[in-house]
Amino acid sequence: MSAVSSEYKQNKIHSHKLALWVGIATIIMMFGAFTSAYIVRRAAGNWYEFKLPDIFLYNTLVILASSITLHFAFRAFKKGMEKPYKLLLLTTFILGIAFVVLQYQGWKALTAMGATFTANPSTSFVYVISGVHAAHVLGGVAALVVAMIHGFYLPFKPTMRRKLRFELVVNYWHFVDILWVYLVVFFILQS
Repeated sequence: MSAVSSEYKQNKIHSHKLALWVGIATIIMMFGAFTSAYIVRRAAGNWYEFKLPDIFLYNTLVILASSITLHFAFRAFKKGMEKPYKLLLLTTFILGIAFVVLQYQGWKALTAMGATFTANPSTSFVYVISGVHAAHVLGGVAALVVAMIHGFYLPFKPTMRRKLRFELVVNYWHFVDILWVYLVVFFILQS
C-alpha cells in the first residue's frame, strides 16, 4: 500500500505550480476574450485603422531579452553559480522595468498620432489590452523583486524550496513574454 502512496506523491503536481497554471489558464481565457471581442467589434464597422508605433516592436525585443536573461539566471542558480545568477536576475528586473517604460512611451506615441484612448473603439482596445498586459508584467516585476530579495539578502543555497519559488517566477515571466509576442503579432495582423 505504501508503494502506491509514494508513487502517487511522486506524480502529484506541487500545489503552487497548480495554482500558477490555473492562474495562467485564466489569463489566457481573459486575453482570448479580449482579442475575440476586438475581432467581433472590428467587423461591426466604424473602425479606425492605424499602424502600431515601432516602439511596441522595441519593447517586444526587451521582453524577449528579459526572458533569456531570466532563463540563464535560473540555470546559474541550479548550477550553484551565485554571481551570474544575481547579475542575470538583476538584468531581468531592469529589462522588465524598461518594458513597462517603453509600453508607456508606446501609449504616448499612439496619442501623438491621434489614436487616443477615446478616439475610436479600435484604439480603446489597444490601450486596454496592452494596459492589462502591462499590469501582469508589473506583477511579474513584483515577483522578481521578491526573487532578488531572496537572492541578495538570504545566504546563497539552491534548496528545493527556493528552486521551486524561482521556477514559478521563471514560468510566469516566460508566460507574460509569450503573451506579449502573441498580442503584438495579433495587432500587426489586424492593422
